[in-house]
Amino acid sequence: MVRFTTKKIDSLTLGERMKKLRDERRLSLMEISKHTKIQVKYLEYIEDGVYAKLPADVYVKGFLRSYAIFMGLSESNIIKQFEREKGIHKNIKKVVEDENVGKPLKFSSLVITPKMIIVTSILLLVASSFVYLYMQVNNFVSKPRLVIMAPSDGSRVNGNSVHVTGIAEKDALVFINDQPILVSEKGEFSEDVGLTPGVNSISIKARSKFNKEAVESIIVNADFENNVSEQSDNAIVDELNQQIQPVQSLEPIKLEIHVSPNPTWMSIEADGNLVYSGVLLPDSVQAFDANENVSITSGKGNETFVKINGKEFGALSTDGTVVRDVKYNAKGKIEN
Repeated sequence: MVRFTTKKIDSLTLGERMKKLRDERRLSLMEISKHTKIQVKYLEYIEDGVYAKLPADVYVKGFLRSYAIFMGLSESNIIKQFEREKGIHKNIKKVVEDENVGKPLKFSSLVITPKMIIVTSILLLVASSFVYLYMQVNNFVSKPRLVIMAPSDGSRVNGNSVHVTGIAEKDALVFINDQPILVSEKGEFSEDVGLTPGVNSISIKARSKFNKEAVESIIVNADFENNVSEQSDNAIVDELNQQIQPVQSLEPIKLEIHVSPNPTWMSIEADGNLVYSGVLLPDSVQAFDANENVSITSGKGNETFVKINGKEFGALSTDGTVVRDVKYNAKGKIEN
């Protein structure tokens, strides 16, 4: 007698998979939202499988790409699973309504002749040509749109970084302090910019496909006085003792960092101060200076490469997972 055995297949939905991965890495929805710029409510909708409340698919796919880059997942696999599950939801909830049942047919008295079709087609073609030509000439001679939403010019910030947001022309390249940044399909951009104590000038530039540029500059005042006032009495005494003792010369650090082959989110601290937080594009190099050490956090350790004082130190790690607070000094990586 032949016996058959049954085997249970455990298949996770996209939302269950994302929630499980988030729990394993001990990340909150707020942390993921901060690093991927995805609103918390959309992350909740995806995890709960409430696809009906999500925006258009083109935006959701953009969310999933940012999420995959940050979590070190395959972009194509996660988007394919979303499309498959949404198709299932759509088929289940699809309702066919025929509003024209029972309505009498109405016939128009207008007779359409071949001559009328030809004349109408020619007029539409001529009008479309004029509109297209006008738009191309206008795009060629005019500067691209560039609107800075935040921060306002002359604003004061109590910290060592500021969040810059704005809207640029669709398909335009955007640079902040001559560093390229990611722009959404709607032209929206968002980036954290490191500050130094005092007055900081931030330059934002948008470049159209016709190489026309629009430039905006804003002034931000960074106030670090509160950080000094919070030092304990012992720390102040130690600082005074160090000033009395002969100053020990430290070798400065010149950090150069780049990613390949995919854009990768990262944050960088120099001597304990945040100097960069955002998505670094391939083929672009970010350079930073420090006196004692630098700390690097990256969404993909194996695609993030480090150079200190002209010497290559290779990738942060050997796998594509998130690596946090990897420290370097002038001699190389500082082992914990």
